[in-house]
Amino acid sequence: MTTQVVVVGSGYAGAGAVKAFEDEVGDGEAELTWVAEHDYHLVLHEVHRVIRNPAVESKITIPVEEIKSPETAFIQGRVVDVDTENRTISTDDGTAVEYDYLLLAVGSSTAFFGIDGLAENAHQLKGLDDAKAIHEDVREAVAAATQSEPAQVVVGGAGLSGIQTAGEVAEYRDKHRAPIDITLIEGMDEIFPGQDPEIQGALRKRLLDADVEILTGEFISRADDEQVYLGGGEEEDPMEVPYDVLIWTGGITGQEELEGVGIDKDERSNRVYAGSDFTTSDERVFAIGDTALIDQGDEEIAPPTAQAAWQAADVAGANLARAARGAPLRSWHHEDKGTVISVGEKAVAHDVIGVPISTFGGVPAKLLKKTIATRWIAKVSSTGRGINAFGDM
Repeated sequence: MTTQVVVVGSGYAGAGAVKAFEDEVGDGEAELTWVAEHDYHLVLHEVHRVIRNPAVESKITIPVEEIKSPETAFIQGRVVDVDTENRTISTDDGTAVEYDYLLLAVGSSTAFFGIDGLAENAHQLKGLDDAKAIHEDVREAVAAATQSEPAQVVVGGAGLSGIQTAGEVAEYRDKHRAPIDITLIEGMDEIFPGQDPEIQGALRKRLLDADVEILTGEFISRADDEQVYLGGGEEEDPMEVPYDVLIWTGGITGQEELEGVGIDKDERSNRVYAGSDFTTSDERVFAIGDTALIDQGDEEIAPPTAQAAWQAADVAGANLARAARGAPLRSWHHEDKGTVISVGEKAVAHDVIGVPISTFGGVPAKLLKKTIATRWIAKVSSTGRGINAFGDM
């Protein structure tokens, strides 16, 4: 019987691995089944654009039929169980799929860190529906606002997603001349925590230029349906920040369906431990992307970024084909090619390979941001689709 390979997930890791597997596998060596909750691949690092303009949806969603070959079977459904003993996965509609080798690329979910009231009251930004819901709530808040009492939009978490989200809300405000106050909250002492002070300063400047208020140094301690509370303790009252729209982008954790899977995981984050060749504690199961904590040596793990997922997918997909034919697996080590972050229509680039300036903005950074998205879309779909999306990225 032909070796059965299953890839779960249609994000960067899953879509990229499918393409790489198809390029590597020989005739008759293995059959691939691709399982995903959605029948499209979402260019997630550009989903914040939908907050400003929902019409961008068509540019950042790529049907799986444009990505996979005709020989690859596709099943739409959310995986709810992985039975490593019997080598089967099950979807939410009861479909069972057998595998000889499995690649888990189910992404991550939002971490709320047990903050009281946050999950119940905040939007997250993990998918297309999230971005459209934020757009709609911002629009409704603006409709009820006035210049003297503007809509209050609060973004919790000033990492990459939080910064880009705040920037898009600011662009929406300016485009529609809407009465909106925007507050970006970060519990650490600086936005984009843990990064070079040069890019932190450049991003702060652009956010302030966009009239985004930045609050740092106090974590959100709880939230209700009208405000979030910063800090507070036995000797002091928390700071109250009212909101009409609350968005939380403060961290990631593993998907809940991985909790019962019989492979080694980090207990705190529920993310799967994987080697540099993407193998897990079960020799038949591979893991990649935000799903996994991928060993990079010296107690380092690969960053949970789109860039890392793109790079890893090429090797992971090829390793699935190698495993099917019994060939040695390849190791992968992340190569940081730089960081590019948008703040509305502007962008900041930092430590880009081949560029002598460490941090820069302006037209070069903006064009680079567009080019990165366009190249990825062209890679998984077609050059024409990539070029068509360029103007909206």
